[in-house]
Amino acid sequence: MINRRHLLKTTSLGAASLVLSPSFSHLFGQTNAAGLPHRFIFIRKSNGNLPSTFSLPTFSEQEKQKDEKKEAFEANLDQHELPDWLKCLDPHKENMTILQGISMAISGGGHYSFTGCLGGYKAGRNVLSGIKRRTVDYELAALFPSPFGHVELSLASGSGTVAFRNGIVSGFSAPGAHQRNFCYADPQTAYDELFRSVTDSKSVDSQNDLLDYLGEKEGRKLPKLNGTERSKISTHVDSLGSIRARNSKVLSLSGVISKNLPQIAKIHANGGEDATLVEKQTAFTDIMLSALICGLTNVVTYTIDDLATPIDTLPGNTNKVDLHRLGHSNDLELRNLVKASHMAQVEKMVTKLKSVPEGKGTMFDNTTIIYFPETGAGHHSPDTEAPMVVMSGKNSKLDIAGRYLRLPFHATEGHQTLGNWYTTLLNAYGNPIKHYGDLDTEMTRKKLPQTGPIKQFI
Repeated sequence: MINRRHLLKTTSLGAASLVLSPSFSHLFGQTNAAGLPHRFIFIRKSNGNLPSTFSLPTFSEQEKQKDEKKEAFEANLDQHELPDWLKCLDPHKENMTILQGISMAISGGGHYSFTGCLGGYKAGRNVLSGIKRRTVDYELAALFPSPFGHVELSLASGSGTVAFRNGIVSGFSAPGAHQRNFCYADPQTAYDELFRSVTDSKSVDSQNDLLDYLGEKEGRKLPKLNGTERSKISTHVDSLGSIRARNSKVLSLSGVISKNLPQIAKIHANGGEDATLVEKQTAFTDIMLSALICGLTNVVTYTIDDLATPIDTLPGNTNKVDLHRLGHSNDLELRNLVKASHMAQVEKMVTKLKSVPEGKGTMFDNTTIIYFPETGAGHHSPDTEAPMVVMSGKNSKLDIAGRYLRLPFHATEGHQTLGNWYTTLLNAYGNPIKHYGDLDTEMTRKKLPQTGPIKQFI
Protein backbone atom coordinates (compact mmCIF):
# COMPACT_ATOMS: atom_id res chain seq x y z
CA MET A 1 0.00 0.00 0.00
CA ILE A 2 1.37 3.42 -0.97
CA ASN A 3 1.33 5.95 1.85
CA ARG A 4 3.06 9.13 2.91
CA ARG A 5 5.81 7.23 4.73
CA HIS A 6 6.50 5.28 1.53
CA LEU A 7 6.73 8.53 -0.43
CA LEU A 8 9.25 9.99 1.99
CA LYS A 9 11.35 6.84 1.79
CA THR A 10 11.27 6.50 -1.99
CA THR A 11 11.77 10.10 -3.11
CA SER A 12 15.37 11.19 -3.07
CA LEU A 13 14.60 14.31 -1.06
CA GLY A 14 12.76 12.41 1.64
CA ALA A 15 11.39 14.50 4.47
CA ALA A 16 13.40 17.49 3.32
CA SER A 17 11.16 17.76 0.24
CA LEU A 18 8.41 19.28 2.31
CA VAL A 19 10.69 22.03 3.58
CA LEU A 20 12.66 22.71 0.42
CA SER A 21 9.49 23.11 -1.62
CA PRO A 22 7.89 26.55 -1.93
CA SER A 23 4.24 27.18 -1.25
CA PHE A 24 2.71 27.65 -4.68
CA SER A 25 -0.05 30.22 -4.63
CA HIS A 26 1.50 31.45 -7.87
CA LEU A 27 4.69 30.96 -9.83
CA PHE A 28 5.82 34.48 -10.52
CA GLY A 29 5.82 37.56 -8.33
CA GLN A 30 7.38 41.01 -8.28
CA THR A 31 9.34 41.96 -11.39
CA ASN A 32 11.00 45.09 -12.68
CA ALA A 33 9.66 47.29 -15.46
CA ALA A 34 10.94 44.82 -18.05
CA GLY A 35 9.06 41.95 -16.39
CA LEU A 36 12.24 40.39 -14.99
CA PRO A 37 12.77 39.16 -11.41
CA HIS A 38 15.59 40.37 -9.21
CA ARG A 39 17.97 37.74 -7.89
CA PHE A 40 19.85 37.55 -4.62
CA ILE A 41 22.88 35.52 -3.59
CA PHE A 42 23.70 35.59 0.13
CA ILE A 43 27.20 34.32 0.93
CA ARG A 44 27.78 33.82 4.64
CA LYS A 45 31.24 33.19 6.08
CA SER A 46 32.60 32.26 9.49
CA ASN A 47 35.21 33.93 11.73
CA GLY A 48 33.84 37.43 11.19
CA ASN A 49 35.30 40.11 8.94
CA LEU A 50 38.04 42.29 10.39
CA PRO A 51 37.14 45.91 9.49
CA SER A 52 40.78 46.89 8.93
CA THR A 53 41.12 44.37 6.08
CA PHE A 54 38.30 46.11 4.19
CA SER A 55 39.92 49.56 4.30
CA LEU A 56 41.31 50.94 1.06
CA PRO A 57 45.12 51.18 0.89
CA THR A 58 44.99 54.47 -1.04
CA PHE A 59 42.85 56.43 1.42
CA SER A 60 43.93 60.02 1.96
CA GLU A 61 45.19 60.85 5.43
CA GLN A 62 41.85 62.41 6.30
CA GLU A 63 39.91 59.37 5.03
CA LYS A 64 42.26 57.06 6.87
CA GLN A 65 41.70 58.89 10.13
CA LYS A 66 37.92 58.85 9.71
CA ASP A 67 38.06 55.15 8.94
CA GLU A 68 40.20 54.32 11.97
CA LYS A 69 37.95 56.40 14.23
CA LYS A 70 34.91 54.72 12.66
CA GLU A 71 33.41 58.04 11.63
CA ALA A 72 30.86 58.12 8.83
CA PHE A 73 32.12 58.96 5.33
CA GLU A 74 32.12 57.60 1.79
CA ALA A 75 34.64 57.32 -1.01
CA ASN A 76 34.41 56.49 -4.72
CA LEU A 77 36.01 53.15 -5.46
CA ASP A 78 37.14 54.25 -8.92
CA GLN A 79 39.52 56.70 -7.24
CA HIS A 80 41.15 54.04 -5.08
CA GLU A 81 42.91 50.70 -5.17
CA LEU A 82 41.24 47.69 -3.62
CA PRO A 83 42.83 45.51 -0.92
CA ASP A 84 44.81 42.64 -2.43
CA TRP A 85 42.22 40.01 -1.51
CA LEU A 86 39.56 41.96 -3.43
CA LYS A 87 41.57 42.76 -6.54
CA CYS A 88 40.12 39.98 -8.66
CA LEU A 89 36.94 42.11 -8.68
CA ASP A 90 38.75 45.23 -9.87
CA PRO A 91 37.07 45.06 -13.33
CA HIS A 92 33.72 45.22 -11.57
CA LYS A 93 34.34 48.14 -9.18
CA GLU A 94 31.40 50.07 -10.60
CA ASN A 95 29.14 47.32 -9.23
CA MET A 96 30.88 47.01 -5.87
CA THR A 97 30.03 48.39 -2.45
CA ILE A 98 32.29 47.96 0.56
CA LEU A 99 29.88 48.47 3.43
CA GLN A 100 31.22 49.25 6.89
CA GLY A 101 29.39 50.15 10.09
CA ILE A 102 26.36 47.85 10.06
CA SER A 103 26.10 46.15 13.46
CA MET A 104 25.00 42.58 14.21
CA ALA A 105 24.36 42.94 17.94
CA ILE A 106 20.74 41.90 17.38
CA SER A 107 21.87 38.47 16.17
CA GLY A 108 24.94 38.14 18.36
CA GLY A 109 28.53 37.08 17.86
CA GLY A 110 30.31 34.04 19.23
CA HIS A 111 31.25 31.00 17.19
CA TYR A 112 27.95 30.80 15.30
CA SER A 113 24.79 32.83 14.79
CA PHE A 114 22.86 30.02 13.05
CA THR A 115 19.63 31.42 11.52
CA GLY A 116 20.00 34.65 13.51
CA CYS A 117 22.28 36.49 11.10
CA LEU A 118 19.64 36.19 8.38
CA GLY A 119 16.64 36.61 10.67
CA GLY A 120 17.78 39.51 12.82
CA TYR A 121 17.49 37.74 16.18
CA LYS A 122 19.58 35.68 18.60
CA ALA A 123 18.97 32.08 17.60
CA GLY A 124 20.61 30.29 20.51
CA ARG A 125 21.70 26.85 19.36
CA ASN A 126 19.24 26.98 16.47
CA VAL A 127 16.66 24.89 18.29
CA LEU A 128 13.23 25.34 16.74
CA SER A 129 12.02 27.49 19.62
CA GLY A 130 14.84 29.94 18.93
CA ILE A 131 13.87 30.55 15.29
CA LYS A 132 11.72 33.66 15.61
CA ARG A 133 10.72 34.42 12.04
CA ARG A 134 11.18 33.71 8.36
CA THR A 135 14.71 34.73 7.41
CA VAL A 136 15.29 37.62 5.01
CA ASP A 137 16.37 35.37 2.15
CA TYR A 138 13.04 33.56 2.34
CA GLU A 139 11.23 36.91 2.51
CA LEU A 140 12.93 37.96 -0.73
CA ALA A 141 12.21 34.60 -2.34
CA ALA A 142 8.52 35.22 -1.59
CA LEU A 143 8.74 38.49 -3.54
CA PHE A 144 10.29 36.71 -6.54
CA PRO A 145 8.78 33.20 -6.56
CA SER A 146 10.32 30.41 -8.60
CA PRO A 147 9.89 26.63 -8.89
CA PHE A 148 12.36 25.88 -6.09
CA GLY A 149 11.74 29.11 -4.21
CA HIS A 150 14.77 29.53 -1.96
CA VAL A 151 17.82 27.29 -2.48
CA GLU A 152 20.41 26.80 0.24
CA LEU A 153 23.90 25.37 -0.21
CA SER A 154 26.32 24.67 2.62
CA LEU A 155 30.03 23.96 2.40
CA ALA A 156 30.23 23.11 6.09
CA SER A 157 32.19 20.55 8.04
CA GLY A 158 31.24 16.96 8.64
CA SER A 159 31.60 14.92 11.79
CA GLY A 160 34.05 12.25 12.90
CA THR A 161 36.35 11.28 10.06
CA VAL A 162 34.17 12.95 7.39
CA ALA A 163 35.74 16.23 6.29
CA PHE A 164 32.60 17.75 4.77
CA ARG A 165 28.92 17.13 5.31
CA ASN A 166 27.10 15.54 2.40
CA GLY A 167 23.55 14.83 1.30
CA ILE A 168 20.61 16.91 2.51
CA VAL A 169 21.18 18.34 5.98
CA SER A 170 19.82 21.01 8.31
CA GLY A 171 20.49 24.50 7.02
CA PHE A 172 20.85 28.03 8.34
CA SER A 173 17.82 29.73 6.80
CA ALA A 174 14.23 29.47 8.00
CA PRO A 175 10.99 29.32 5.98
CA GLY A 176 9.06 30.50 9.06
CA ALA A 177 9.05 30.76 12.83
CA HIS A 178 10.09 27.52 14.55
CA GLN A 179 10.93 25.95 11.19
CA ARG A 180 14.35 24.74 10.13
CA ASN A 181 15.35 24.73 6.50
CA PHE A 182 17.24 21.89 4.84
CA CYS A 183 20.08 22.44 2.42
CA TYR A 184 22.34 20.70 -0.06
CA ALA A 185 25.66 19.90 1.58
CA ASP A 186 27.64 18.60 -1.39
CA PRO A 187 27.71 19.48 -5.10
CA GLN A 188 26.58 16.09 -6.40
CA THR A 189 23.43 16.08 -4.24
CA ALA A 190 22.60 19.62 -5.29
CA TYR A 191 23.13 18.68 -8.94
CA ASP A 192 20.99 15.55 -8.70
CA GLU A 193 18.09 17.28 -6.99
CA LEU A 194 18.01 20.57 -8.87
CA PHE A 195 18.41 19.13 -12.36
CA ARG A 196 16.59 15.82 -11.93
CA SER A 197 13.95 16.71 -14.54
CA VAL A 198 16.66 16.32 -17.18
CA THR A 199 19.09 13.87 -15.59
CA ASP A 200 16.44 11.45 -14.23
CA SER A 201 13.03 12.38 -15.60
CA LYS A 202 11.57 8.92 -14.91
CA SER A 203 12.01 9.41 -11.16
CA VAL A 204 10.12 12.70 -11.43
CA ASP A 205 7.25 10.96 -13.24
CA SER A 206 7.19 8.26 -10.56
CA GLN A 207 7.18 10.86 -7.80
CA ASN A 208 4.32 12.75 -9.48
CA ASP A 209 2.20 9.57 -9.54
CA LEU A 210 2.79 9.12 -5.82
CA LEU A 211 2.03 12.77 -5.13
CA ASP A 212 -1.24 12.64 -7.05
CA TYR A 213 -2.32 9.49 -5.24
CA LEU A 214 -1.36 10.72 -1.79
CA GLY A 215 -2.79 14.17 -2.32
CA GLU A 216 -6.16 12.68 -3.23
CA LYS A 217 -6.00 10.12 -0.40
CA GLU A 218 -5.07 12.66 2.29
CA GLY A 219 -7.58 15.17 0.94
CA ARG A 220 -10.43 12.70 1.42
CA LYS A 221 -9.72 12.72 5.16
CA LEU A 222 -10.25 16.46 5.62
CA PRO A 223 -14.07 16.62 5.82
CA LYS A 224 -14.01 14.10 8.70
CA LEU A 225 -11.45 16.02 10.80
CA ASN A 226 -11.48 19.08 13.02
CA GLY A 227 -8.98 21.28 14.83
CA THR A 228 -5.35 20.26 15.07
CA GLU A 229 -5.68 17.06 13.07
CA ARG A 230 -7.43 18.86 10.22
CA SER A 231 -4.72 21.53 10.18
CA LYS A 232 -2.01 18.88 10.20
CA ILE A 233 -3.46 16.90 7.29
CA SER A 234 -4.22 20.12 5.40
CA THR A 235 -0.56 21.09 5.71
CA HIS A 236 0.44 17.68 4.33
CA VAL A 237 -1.90 18.10 1.37
CA ASP A 238 -0.57 21.61 0.67
CA SER A 239 3.02 20.32 0.83
CA LEU A 240 2.26 17.50 -1.58
CA GLY A 241 0.60 19.97 -3.93
CA SER A 242 3.60 22.26 -3.70
CA ILE A 243 6.00 19.51 -4.70
CA ARG A 244 3.68 18.51 -7.57
CA ALA A 245 3.43 22.11 -8.78
CA ARG A 246 7.18 22.52 -8.54
CA ASN A 247 7.76 19.34 -10.54
CA SER A 248 5.36 20.51 -13.26
CA LYS A 249 7.06 23.88 -13.54
CA VAL A 250 10.53 22.34 -13.55
CA LEU A 251 9.51 19.87 -16.26
CA SER A 252 8.33 22.78 -18.40
CA LEU A 253 11.85 24.22 -18.10
CA SER A 254 13.57 20.99 -19.17
CA GLY A 255 14.64 22.44 -22.52
CA VAL A 256 16.35 25.40 -20.87
CA ILE A 257 17.85 23.20 -18.17
CA SER A 258 19.34 20.76 -20.68
CA LYS A 259 21.14 23.64 -22.40
CA ASN A 260 22.55 25.00 -19.12
CA LEU A 261 23.51 21.89 -17.16
CA PRO A 262 26.68 22.49 -15.18
CA GLN A 263 29.64 20.17 -15.67
CA ILE A 264 30.29 18.29 -12.43
CA ALA A 265 33.56 16.38 -12.11
CA LYS A 266 33.43 12.70 -11.16
CA ILE A 267 35.35 13.48 -7.97
CA HIS A 268 32.11 14.84 -6.49
CA ALA A 269 30.29 11.50 -6.73
CA ASN A 270 29.30 9.78 -3.49
CA GLY A 271 29.69 12.91 -1.40
CA GLY A 272 32.98 13.99 -2.96
CA GLU A 273 35.13 13.10 0.05
CA ASP A 274 38.34 13.44 -1.98
CA ALA A 275 37.46 16.82 -3.52
CA THR A 276 39.49 19.80 -2.36
CA LEU A 277 37.99 22.92 -0.86
CA VAL A 278 38.41 24.92 -4.07
CA GLU A 279 36.97 22.08 -6.17
CA LYS A 280 33.88 22.06 -3.97
CA GLN A 281 33.59 25.85 -4.04
CA THR A 282 33.85 25.88 -7.82
CA ALA A 283 31.29 23.10 -8.28
CA PHE A 284 28.79 24.82 -5.99
CA THR A 285 29.27 28.07 -7.90
CA ASP A 286 28.63 26.33 -11.23
CA ILE A 287 25.49 24.66 -9.87
CA MET A 288 24.21 27.89 -8.35
CA LEU A 289 24.72 29.80 -11.58
CA SER A 290 22.97 27.14 -13.66
CA ALA A 291 20.02 27.09 -11.26
CA LEU A 292 19.69 30.88 -11.55
CA ILE A 293 20.11 30.91 -15.33
CA CYS A 294 17.53 28.14 -15.77
CA GLY A 295 15.02 30.02 -13.63
CA LEU A 296 14.83 27.28 -10.98
CA THR A 297 15.40 29.85 -8.23
CA ASN A 298 15.91 33.57 -7.74
CA VAL A 299 17.41 33.44 -4.25
CA VAL A 300 20.40 31.36 -3.14
CA THR A 301 21.99 31.29 0.30
CA TYR A 302 25.47 29.82 0.43
CA THR A 303 27.36 29.04 3.63
CA ILE A 304 30.81 29.14 2.08
CA ASP A 305 32.44 27.95 5.32
CA ASP A 306 31.91 27.38 9.03
CA LEU A 307 34.54 27.20 11.76
CA ALA A 308 35.31 23.54 11.06
CA THR A 309 35.24 23.65 7.26
CA PRO A 310 38.57 22.09 6.20
CA ILE A 311 40.92 24.62 4.60
CA ASP A 312 44.02 22.43 4.66
CA THR A 313 43.77 22.00 0.87
CA LEU A 314 43.54 25.77 0.26
CA PRO A 315 46.58 26.79 -1.83
CA GLY A 316 48.90 28.89 0.32
CA ASN A 317 47.83 27.39 3.65
CA THR A 318 51.25 25.87 4.13
CA ASN A 319 50.87 25.32 7.88
CA LYS A 320 47.49 23.57 7.41
CA VAL A 321 45.84 25.86 9.96
CA ASP A 322 42.12 25.26 10.41
CA LEU A 323 39.53 28.04 10.48
CA HIS A 324 38.92 27.79 14.21
CA ARG A 325 42.61 28.21 15.06
CA LEU A 326 42.85 30.96 12.46
CA GLY A 327 40.15 32.86 14.32
CA HIS A 328 42.30 32.87 17.45
CA SER A 329 45.44 33.96 15.61
CA ASN A 330 46.74 37.23 14.18
CA ASP A 331 47.49 35.69 10.80
CA LEU A 332 46.05 38.39 8.53
CA GLU A 333 47.77 36.86 5.51
CA LEU A 334 45.86 33.59 5.83
CA ARG A 335 42.62 35.40 6.68
CA ASN A 336 42.98 37.37 3.47
CA LEU A 337 43.84 34.20 1.57
CA VAL A 338 40.59 32.64 2.72
CA LYS A 339 38.62 35.73 1.67
CA ALA A 340 40.45 35.82 -1.66
CA SER A 341 39.28 32.26 -2.38
CA HIS A 342 35.73 33.43 -1.67
CA MET A 343 36.12 36.47 -3.92
CA ALA A 344 37.36 34.24 -6.75
CA GLN A 345 33.96 32.57 -6.64
CA VAL A 346 32.15 35.93 -6.51
CA GLU A 347 34.14 37.08 -9.54
CA LYS A 348 33.08 33.94 -11.39
CA MET A 349 29.43 34.62 -10.52
CA VAL A 350 29.57 38.24 -11.70
CA THR A 351 31.46 37.44 -14.90
CA LYS A 352 29.15 34.58 -15.83
CA LEU A 353 25.93 36.49 -15.15
CA LYS A 354 27.24 39.45 -17.15
CA SER A 355 27.68 37.09 -20.11
CA VAL A 356 24.05 35.92 -20.12
CA PRO A 357 21.70 38.22 -22.10
CA GLU A 358 18.48 39.25 -20.40
CA GLY A 359 16.03 41.92 -21.50
CA LYS A 360 18.03 44.88 -22.79
CA GLY A 361 21.08 43.91 -20.75
CA THR A 362 22.39 40.91 -18.84
CA MET A 363 21.31 38.73 -15.95
CA PHE A 364 23.72 40.50 -13.64
CA ASP A 365 21.81 43.76 -14.17
CA ASN A 366 19.07 42.15 -12.07
CA THR A 367 21.26 40.49 -9.43
CA THR A 368 22.58 41.41 -5.98
CA ILE A 369 25.34 39.43 -4.24
CA ILE A 370 25.91 40.01 -0.52
CA TYR A 371 29.06 38.64 1.12
CA PHE A 372 28.77 38.98 4.88
CA PRO A 373 30.07 37.50 8.16
CA GLU A 374 27.75 35.46 10.31
CA THR A 375 29.22 36.74 13.59
CA GLY A 376 30.39 40.31 13.04
CA ALA A 377 33.92 41.67 13.11
CA GLY A 378 35.86 38.72 14.46
CA HIS A 379 35.98 35.13 15.64
CA HIS A 380 34.15 35.84 18.90
CA SER A 381 32.62 39.02 17.48
CA PRO A 382 32.60 42.02 18.37
CA ASP A 383 29.15 42.19 16.85
CA THR A 384 29.20 45.99 16.76
CA GLU A 385 30.50 45.80 13.17
CA ALA A 386 29.87 43.47 10.24
CA PRO A 387 31.83 44.52 7.12
CA MET A 388 30.28 43.36 3.86
CA VAL A 389 30.94 43.34 0.14
CA VAL A 390 27.89 43.92 -2.04
CA MET A 391 27.88 43.43 -5.81
CA SER A 392 24.82 44.87 -7.54
CA GLY A 393 23.69 45.23 -11.14
CA LYS A 394 22.52 48.42 -12.83
CA ASN A 395 18.85 47.66 -12.21
CA SER A 396 19.40 47.53 -8.47
CA LYS A 397 16.88 49.42 -6.34
CA LEU A 398 19.72 50.47 -4.01
CA ASP A 399 21.87 53.54 -4.62
CA ILE A 400 25.13 52.22 -3.21
CA ALA A 401 27.26 50.85 -6.07
CA GLY A 402 30.81 52.01 -6.74
CA ARG A 403 31.43 53.27 -3.22
CA TYR A 404 33.14 52.59 0.06
CA LEU A 405 30.48 53.41 2.64
CA ARG A 406 31.18 53.77 6.34
CA LEU A 407 28.11 54.38 8.47
CA PRO A 408 28.06 55.83 12.02
CA PHE A 409 29.41 53.43 14.64
CA HIS A 410 27.22 51.27 16.84
CA ALA A 411 24.99 53.04 19.39
CA THR A 412 25.73 56.51 18.02
CA GLU A 413 23.39 58.92 16.25
CA GLY A 414 22.57 57.68 12.77
CA HIS A 415 23.83 54.13 13.33
CA GLN A 416 22.23 51.37 11.25
CA THR A 417 21.71 47.82 12.47
CA LEU A 418 21.39 44.56 10.60
CA GLY A 419 17.63 45.05 10.97
CA ASN A 420 17.83 48.38 9.15
CA TRP A 421 19.87 46.78 6.37
CA TYR A 422 17.36 43.99 5.86
CA THR A 423 14.44 46.40 6.08
CA THR A 424 16.13 48.38 3.31
CA LEU A 425 16.37 45.33 1.05
CA LEU A 426 12.77 44.33 1.68
CA ASN A 427 11.33 47.83 1.25
CA ALA A 428 13.33 48.41 -1.92
CA TYR A 429 12.05 45.24 -3.55
CA GLY A 430 8.38 45.36 -2.65
CA ASN A 431 7.85 44.40 0.99
CA PRO A 432 6.62 47.52 2.86
CA ILE A 433 7.42 46.11 6.31
CA LYS A 434 7.99 48.89 8.85
CA HIS A 435 10.97 47.14 10.41
CA TYR A 436 12.48 43.68 10.01
CA GLY A 437 14.37 42.08 12.87
CA ASP A 438 14.77 42.65 16.59
CA LEU A 439 15.71 45.97 18.15
CA ASP A 440 19.18 46.66 19.49
CA THR A 441 19.15 46.87 23.30
CA GLU A 442 21.97 49.42 23.50
CA MET A 443 20.28 51.65 20.94
CA THR A 444 17.05 51.34 22.90
CA ARG A 445 18.81 52.20 26.16
CA LYS A 446 20.21 55.36 24.58
CA LYS A 447 16.81 56.16 23.02
CA LEU A 448 18.33 56.33 19.55
CA PRO A 449 16.10 55.83 16.47
CA GLN A 450 16.60 52.40 14.96
CA THR A 451 13.56 51.36 12.94
CA GLY A 452 12.97 51.52 9.22
CA PRO A 453 15.21 51.37 6.15
CA ILE A 454 18.49 53.15 5.50
CA LYS A 455 16.85 55.94 3.55
CA GLN A 456 19.94 57.20 1.75
CA PHE A 457 20.40 53.74 0.22
CA ILE A 458 17.04 53.63 -1.57
